[in-house]
Amino acid sequence: MIERYSRPEMKRVWSEENKFDKWLQVEIAVCEAWAEMGVIPKEAIPKIKTATYKLERISEILKVTHHDMTAFLQAVSESLGEESRFIHLGLTSSDIMDTALNLQLKEATKLLADDITKLIAVLEDKAIEHKTTLMIGRTHGVHAEPITFGLKLALWAQEMKRNYGRLTEAEKMISVGKISGAVGTYATVPPEVEEIACDKLGLAPAPISNQIVQRDRHAHFVTTLAIIAGSLEKFATEIRSLQRTEILETEEPFSPGQTGSSAMPHKRNPELCERICGLARLVRGYALTSLENIALWHERDISHSSTERIILPDSCLVLDYILNIFTLIMQGLQVYPENMRRNLELTQGLVFSQRVLLALIDKGLSRQKAYQIVQRNAMKAWKEQTSFLGLLKADREVTEHLSVSELEALFDYSYFVRHVDTIFERLGLTEKGKTTDAPGEELAPRAL
Repeated sequence: MIERYSRPEMKRVWSEENKFDKWLQVEIAVCEAWAEMGVIPKEAIPKIKTATYKLERISEILKVTHHDMTAFLQAVSESLGEESRFIHLGLTSSDIMDTALNLQLKEATKLLADDITKLIAVLEDKAIEHKTTLMIGRTHGVHAEPITFGLKLALWAQEMKRNYGRLTEAEKMISVGKISGAVGTYATVPPEVEEIACDKLGLAPAPISNQIVQRDRHAHFVTTLAIIAGSLEKFATEIRSLQRTEILETEEPFSPGQTGSSAMPHKRNPELCERICGLARLVRGYALTSLENIALWHERDISHSSTERIILPDSCLVLDYILNIFTLIMQGLQVYPENMRRNLELTQGLVFSQRVLLALIDKGLSRQKAYQIVQRNAMKAWKEQTSFLGLLKADREVTEHLSVSELEALFDYSYFVRHVDTIFERLGLTEKGKTTDAPGEELAPRAL
């Protein structure tokens, strides 16, 4: 089941091979920078660019050194010969590790951005399809007033656009390199080498660092992923609620041959949505750890290192995973408009209580008096499961101010959704199914 929703591209980003490839890429970029500075012979660069390593050899050396960077450097040196003396010149481990880590995070971000873009497209298409699909809006889990299912989905699409913008900002925050030596003073490697190397790697030099790239940057990144996961949990929770037997307005896909229970053959459970909700909690936990990684002793310690080997790959892998699951859920979502209509009418007209309230106020009653009259009838309709409109027609305090025809005119569902077209136009959603705003484009204040 996991393989069904996993993306091999994200797994590759966090593979040991890609990590060491990035380390080697940074080492070579630094050598090229040294060569441009005239410290390393330029004729040595072609040979340095042929440098390789073997994962098995790194593992062998690591058993002795207990230090992955020295094991890596020795494995690379064995592939070079004399030119190996130029590798890691003037550097400390974090110059390579942190710079390479941010290259991995950039790769992961591009995959996540692609996931979000696909989900936004699906949500917008579904929103347009159900723009006029009437359903009850709920507050506190209780019937409030009518909305459309399309409005609910358009709201989700806009939230994912904001998440795209957040991810873009988080990518900027981690798109820096650090080639500044042991405690960030450039004592053994001048700033010019950092500038040249980072330019070759597509990164900006960190304006100032100590031995590491500062971990507030990574906390920004992971907390952003936690916010995105939180949005997915919110959407999945709504589908779970709407799939309850008593409601059954939507249902996640259920394929032929799928089973929901080993004991009860009738079960069709929202297990994919539940999985999203559970994994979102995991990413939130990683966000807390990323925040705790900000505070390190003096110029650095490595208390952050052990946790980052888990939280950074896992948060990216988990978010990629649940983004893909939710996109598939939305593509195959079962929507039941007839059940939406049935549920809308469960309270026998109580959803029109505010309309009656406003109409009585418009006739000259005080708000308090009008509220009292409407609530009295509403509570009776609720308790006796009888027609709210019928009770109003029989109430002298109501009919003194509103005629039967005026009352009947108030019980019109179209009143609640008359501005739906305006909302969709504001969002740039048309019947053709495309939006005028690109994901992450700055939105007007009213849309934030």
